[in-house]
Amino acid sequence: MNERIFLSAPHMGGDEIKFIQHAFDENWIAPLGPNVNGFETDIQEYNNIPYAAALSSGTAAIHLALILIGVKNDDVVMASSFTFSATINPIVYQQAEPVLIDSEKETWNMDPELLEKSIKDYIAKGKKPKAIIFVHLYGMPGKIEEVKAISEKYEIPLIEDAAEALGSKLNGRPLGTFGDFGVYSFNGNKIITTSGGGALVSKRKDWIDKSRFLATQARDAAPYYQHSEIGYNYRMSNIAAGIGRGQMKVLDKWVGHRRANHDFYEKELDSVGFDFLSEPKGAFSNRWLTCVLFNEKLTKKPEELRQELEKFNIETRPLWKPMHLQPIFNNCKAYLSGVSENLFQKGLCLPSSSSLTDEQKGMVIKKISTFLK
Repeated sequence: MNERIFLSAPHMGGDEIKFIQHAFDENWIAPLGPNVNGFETDIQEYNNIPYAAALSSGTAAIHLALILIGVKNDDVVMASSFTFSATINPIVYQQAEPVLIDSEKETWNMDPELLEKSIKDYIAKGKKPKAIIFVHLYGMPGKIEEVKAISEKYEIPLIEDAAEALGSKLNGRPLGTFGDFGVYSFNGNKIITTSGGGALVSKRKDWIDKSRFLATQARDAAPYYQHSEIGYNYRMSNIAAGIGRGQMKVLDKWVGHRRANHDFYEKELDSVGFDFLSEPKGAFSNRWLTCVLFNEKLTKKPEELRQELEKFNIETRPLWKPMHLQPIFNNCKAYLSGVSENLFQKGLCLPSSSSLTDEQKGMVIKKISTFLK
């Protein structure tokens, strides 16, 4: 095939250009402007949370959350091991210590029991953790209610990394709204995109106001450039926010497409030797990526299938390589159950773009079935 079938391609709805054109017409070609304000309002209203700051990335959002919590040199932060490195890197930016927590089998997200064990161990050593970073992988709601209860029990702030989970809900409540902070990503491969961007949300106005201040180089309220704190260049541009405003109009539609992709794959491939991640009771996943696990019926390995599909210009990807297996983090303390390593060895992400056509999905199924037979 000449046409590449991407894992998760950007998908424009059509209204994005109107907001961008308005920015050009009004000469709002800046890191601030009406689109930024409007996009923050869109995020707040969609997720039913009072305050949001539009930022340059989800990584920036996590970093600012850690700063606002007061994470500093030698502090301890508990974080999901089965994730992308952007979850863990900001801990290191603050010269703090990441403690990596393995997954549970039901949702593939952080295991609350291992989390509580790790907290008890560190408190016993006289080093109470300063924060928890919990990730909802692939749009699947994790056991955030249990984790929230643990964070409240031990009075440890909770950062909810919903970078992959915009549009997902648990018991009707949007992901990203359970923690003290919520984080979203609008990278090009996410369910909606601003090309590159992210957002930090919270119920506390003072935190979001301070995040905006820090994200604009911490410039003091003075007629000249004065700085009393270290700041960052983390604000979203008015152009990028214009893309985001248009994307928010089609978010629910794109969620529907991604869920339909998952249902199609599960129907067509369930009998060939794949296991699929099911939604637990009360969970509504945006199905950002459809992931499969190779079960005992299959003699082929995920990497063999990935390479075979690549021959036909079909992009797939292994599940996340856990952070405790990464060269840069493999000396970190980790509380392990073997779940995430097993997922990494057995899993593969299938093409899941909201723009996938029936013809493209049919081609993916045909090539997979032919190879496995």
